[in-house]
Amino acid sequence: MSPEPDTDTEADTGTGTTGTGTGTGTAAAPLLRIVGLVKRFGGFRALDGLSFHLKPGEILGLVGPNGSGKTTCINVISGLYRPDGGQILLDGRAIGGLPSHRLVHLGINRTFQVPKPFMTLTVRENVEVAAAYGRRRPGKTDIEALLHSLELDSHAKRPASELNSVQQKMLDLARALATAPRILLVDELAAGLNPAELERVGERLKALAAQNIALVVVEHLMGFIDQVTDRVIVCNAGRGIFAGPLSAAIRDRQVVEVFLGAEDDGGAA
Repeated sequence: MSPEPDTDTEADTGTGTTGTGTGTGTAAAPLLRIVGLVKRFGGFRALDGLSFHLKPGEILGLVGPNGSGKTTCINVISGLYRPDGGQILLDGRAIGGLPSHRLVHLGINRTFQVPKPFMTLTVRENVEVAAAYGRRRPGKTDIEALLHSLELDSHAKRPASELNSVQQKMLDLARALATAPRILLVDELAAGLNPAELERVGERLKALAAQNIALVVVEHLMGFIDQVTDRVIVCNAGRGIFAGPLSAAIRDRQVVEVFLGAEDDGGAA
């Protein structure tokens, strides 16, 4: 029987049980709570009662087959789509349906599968705009340090249009971080990265969690998920079917059936 992810008794047996995450423990109260989230597109329910919570400094993976609701979930949390049911609670405050710019000022920001920088602006100018208009608290963003941490410092004066796809992903991440988020939603950041780049990005995400930033990571690369997450929510048809460490998920019968298909009565695959 899979651990039940759709209630407040969700399995949370010590983040860091995979041996690869940040190890936030169980003492911290949830920063974000998703309760029975629903999103419909016509008659199709892309999200059908999804529930989970996220603690400060935790890296939570959202995994599942294509069409399971992963990206729709972060689109709703980040204000790109309005929810059709359920609740999104930040520090106990209902925030579902707020526009993206207000959510950024409350401390929720994201990256995109396909980055959307200002193509005619330089790398530095893109980050400066994000820091000037999106930062949630007074203070100055150390743009030089931020660019250096993502290996963009040598490209600072180049227009974003001249960057390759990986560099544009790093710029997308830099722009999100320039707003000083409390919660960072990461949508398939690892796609297209080579093994060395995956290692560096994974270490960078774990360093952010060590600074008490909470992260939700949507990703298809299970090796990367295993590298960075404390636990995962496995989604299928808009619902959570498993909550816990990835090492346990891969031994769960229902999860295996969703990813690989169920055997028939005769044992054929």
